Amino acid sequence: MPSIRILPLVFAVFLAATTGPASGETPESRFAEMAPDEVTAFEKEVLRQVADLALIPPNLNTAPLPEYDYDQLDFAMNGGIARTPGGRLWAAWIAGYDGPEAFLVAATSDDDGDSWSKPRLVIDSHSPTLPMDRSVIIGNFWTDPLGRLWIFFDQSMHHFDGRGGLWAAVCDDPDADEPTWSDPRRIWHGSMLNKPTVLSTGEWMLPVQLLVHRKGIGPFVDGVFPGLDPLRGANVFVSSDQGETWERRGMASFPNPSWFEHMIVEMRDGSLWMLARTTEGMMQSFSKDGGRTWSEATFPEGIKHPAARFHVRRLASDRILLIKHGEKLDVLEGRSKITAWLSDDEGKTWQGGLMLDERRSISYPDGFQAPDGTIYLTYDHNRTTDAEIYMARFTEEDVLAKELSGPKSRLRILVSRAMKGKENATPAP
Repeated sequence: MPSIRILPLVFAVFLAATTGPASGETPESRFAEMAPDEVTAFEKEVLRQVADLALIPPNLNTAPLPEYDYDQLDFAMNGGIARTPGGRLWAAWIAGYDGPEAFLVAATSDDDGDSWSKPRLVIDSHSPTLPMDRSVIIGNFWTDPLGRLWIFFDQSMHHFDGRGGLWAAVCDDPDADEPTWSDPRRIWHGSMLNKPTVLSTGEWMLPVQLLVHRKGIGPFVDGVFPGLDPLRGANVFVSSDQGETWERRGMASFPNPSWFEHMIVEMRDGSLWMLARTTEGMMQSFSKDGGRTWSEATFPEGIKHPAARFHVRRLASDRILLIKHGEKLDVLEGRSKITAWLSDDEGKTWQGGLMLDERRSISYPDGFQAPDGTIYLTYDHNRTTDAEIYMARFTEEDVLAKELSGPKSRLRILVSRAMKGKENATPAP
């Protein structure tokens, strides 16, 4: 059934569609003549029209203060971090809540992450004129090979309307005092949490998730987009023209799916290795044809991980970096003890195990490697209480030695702290 908040819209749509000034009919009389399945079909059609409100291009707020200052924020879920050609760091996270109230916030650092600005970019799609919340609940930065900074984010009615939408905006001058962004454009349905992979072919591969286990949330829980069901899974999109266009190439399927949050690594033989989140933990799939078809999902040998986001990337040294929960690779722990590991043999074995943060309630790591080899990683801590985003800065040598030795290496750098309702808390830097 529709939620109470959309009943006025239901009434208005019904009047426009089924009655006129001379008809003499009332909404109640038309409903009385409907069979139960006709009422259900009507409700779903109204919900589809409500979901179309998420197709309206969102606005990028580049002057968000003071409305979105830290004293107005009370939640933080990590999105991601990227570095511009000039060395500026951009970090994004989700504020509001992990639900319909979500919106995206971003800040910058011009001193290698030692200190951070107040919020300087916000994407908040809520409006008092809407019949329900319109959320932005996922977002991440990526610097492409041309040096342009991308912000990828989703937009959906409520928490998830069954279709959602992946949007992107591009900044050509991310090191400027007042960076300018392109108008956001919608790439496809679903959402994207993790960065694209640049393949050896020159193509850019984008991981796009369209949820299977939830065809909708809240008023959309029964599913109003059945035509999308064959496309629900861990999709991959490819651009061969430097991001001008994106084309869906294939999809991997996983048993007991969760939010997927899949990541892709190109192997030395040209095959693709996909790791994804499921309710049973981390699972993997392989493609030998550029992402068009994918193997049956299996568990990676020797790796145990909770149903939570992880991070995996190919480094400049040709090693593979894995960021996971748990002090050991093969022991399952909850969302605590974020550690870093390296593989020289395409993920068959792993070395290191640098402890980046041993606390509980830490999650959603995302990172990149800078041209000088330094690895940067952000993650969240106690999303609804401390509501903090932290950064770690370390090297491959640190990972292998399990301790920091690099001159720039540093852990637990505070990026942001939500302050609303926390008068006695220490403000963010």
